[in-house]
Amino acid sequence: MSQEAGPVEVRRLSGESVHRYIDDLARLRIEIFRTYPYLYDGDLDYERRYLARYLESAESVLVAAFDGERVVGVSTGMPMAASDEDFQRPFNELGYDVDAIFYLAESVLLPEYRGQGVGVRFFEEREAHVRDLGRFRFACFAAVVRPPDHPDRPEGWQPLDDFWRRRGYERQPQIRTMMRWKEIATVEEVPEVMEIWLKDLDDG
Repeated sequence: MSQEAGPVEVRRLSGESVHRYIDDLARLRIEIFRTYPYLYDGDLDYERRYLARYLESAESVLVAAFDGERVVGVSTGMPMAASDEDFQRPFNELGYDVDAIFYLAESVLLPEYRGQGVGVRFFEEREAHVRDLGRFRFACFAAVVRPPDHPDRPEGWQPLDDFWRRRGYERQPQIRTMMRWKEIATVEEVPEVMEIWLKDLDDG
C-alpha cells in the first residue's frame, strides 16, 4: 500500500554530502525508470556502481525531495567532462567545449508527489548550482527517443517536451548518442537512442 503524499521539502546537496543519498537515488531510478518511456530493468548493485561517479566530482549536485525523512525524489547533475564518454562524444564531434557544459543526469519523483512543482524546483536548484560554479555556459540533459506507436506507450501518456521548453531547453536532434540497457521485456541489453536538450545559460 502506497503512503499518502505529504508536503515536500526540496534540498540541494553537493560534494561529499551526496554520498548518503546514493542508495535512495539507486532505488528510485530502478522504480521510476522501469515505467515508460525507459522500461529499464535495473539492478541495485549496478546502480550503486554507476552512481559512484557522483562522489568523484566535487562539482556534482544532488537535489533531493523529502516527505519528512523519506526521500521521494532525486535529481542530479555533474560536469559533462565527468560523464560517460558516450555523452561527450557527439558534443566533441560538433565542436562544443565539453568543459563548458553541465550535464543534468536524471530526475526521478514518485508519481503521488507530482504536480506540486517539484520538477520545476529540480531544474531551478541544479541551475543555481551551475551558476554558482561560474564556469559553465550550457546545461543539458538526454531523453530517450521512442516512436509515437511504441507498443508499450500507455494510453494518454504525454511527453515532457513542453515542460522542458518552458524551462528554456531546446531539443537538439543533431546531438544524439546511444546507450544500452536491459529492458523489462528483454534478456540482454538493447541499444537505445538518446537525444540531447540544451540550454544556453548566457541567455538567462
